[in-house]
Amino acid sequence: MARQRQRLSFYLLFIPVTFFSLALLLTWNSLGLLCFTGFKVSPVAASISILAIADDQLLLSPNSSKTYKNPNFLHVSRKAYTSPNSSSAPSPRPLSFSARATAFFRCHPPCAARFHMNWISKHQNFSRRELLSIESIFKFHPQACLLILSSSMDSPAGAQLLKPLTSLGFRIASITPDFGFLLNQTPAKRWFRRLQQGRLNPGEVPIAQNLSNLLRLAALYKFGGIYLDTDVIVVKEFSALRNVIGAQTADFAGNWNRLNNAVLVFDKKHPLLYEFITEFALTFDGSKWGNNGPYLVSRVVERVKGKRRFEFSVAPPPAFYPVSWTKIEGFFKRPEGRMHEKWVEAKLENIRRESFAVHLWNRWSRDMAVEEGSLIGRIFASGCVLCNSSSPNQLSK
Repeated sequence: MARQRQRLSFYLLFIPVTFFSLALLLTWNSLGLLCFTGFKVSPVAASISILAIADDQLLLSPNSSKTYKNPNFLHVSRKAYTSPNSSSAPSPRPLSFSARATAFFRCHPPCAARFHMNWISKHQNFSRRELLSIESIFKFHPQACLLILSSSMDSPAGAQLLKPLTSLGFRIASITPDFGFLLNQTPAKRWFRRLQQGRLNPGEVPIAQNLSNLLRLAALYKFGGIYLDTDVIVVKEFSALRNVIGAQTADFAGNWNRLNNAVLVFDKKHPLLYEFITEFALTFDGSKWGNNGPYLVSRVVERVKGKRRFEFSVAPPPAFYPVSWTKIEGFFKRPEGRMHEKWVEAKLENIRRESFAVHLWNRWSRDMAVEEGSLIGRIFASGCVLCNSSSPNQLSK
């Protein structure tokens, strides 16, 4: 009788524990699958009050009638994206941004490096050149993970654009950002709330650009890693870099006079990132180009340099900005004559020796053709993964 009672007690304990463990395992496994198949299933927009960075307009809140017309924004509802052939059956409850992003970065094997990008335009504008920027990341960091914060790329169409790389096993996830989650416990949370409520003038500069400036800081503060603009080509492994921001220009003595935020390398919750976010919230001006981006990081670094709790370094211009935007056109031209050819070869050697990445300044160079034998053409060739599709004609589109 006593033995029967012991068996009964064992089964009463064993069965609930087994079912609980199985449920926990299935839940974790469903999140873990995002590491590899999250970009293949029908992704969903996160449950957020605002968003989307795409192309028509921005509806700041479901409860607000305030709509800012802007060519870089599109209101996104909370519906799931579905393929044209999908059924109209109700979708399961969408995973939140935090669940998707956290699961992605917990992939196995672990990410050798965490890269971040923003895409604030419609997916139709995502060209071969942007894809090559992503290729260059994995050319030098094949075990890295790339998180693209974008509503337009968080879609079947966006997944299709990235398929040439994801089909090779490279880990890329496009997720609609949740500003509420990313800005939580930062000074920018109240700033964003005021923007949602229509109590803040967004200014003349497209609000998408300024939100992108904030988004990169918030994502790095929350997750840590490396942020790159989509017009940055990686030319060397970043493993030697930690807590680094790059100088755009410097004087003859090597002292920087302007920084840029197109490349940022920082640990999670680094105090300088918090200082950048604070400065954004306190000094936001939507009518001055660069005030909330390159000029912001320059102001803050000038103010905090030398203070012990801020441990970071400023990389010299060749590290990320070996060419000025004023001279970028010459990098797209084919060599004319032997002297020009020697200059191209010498410049390419300098970049290979001194640079980690090259900023292409797409604002000025987007419509420039990549001529055969040009310096940029050679940089593209050294950073491509899908090299057979990297013809000069395609790269100038």
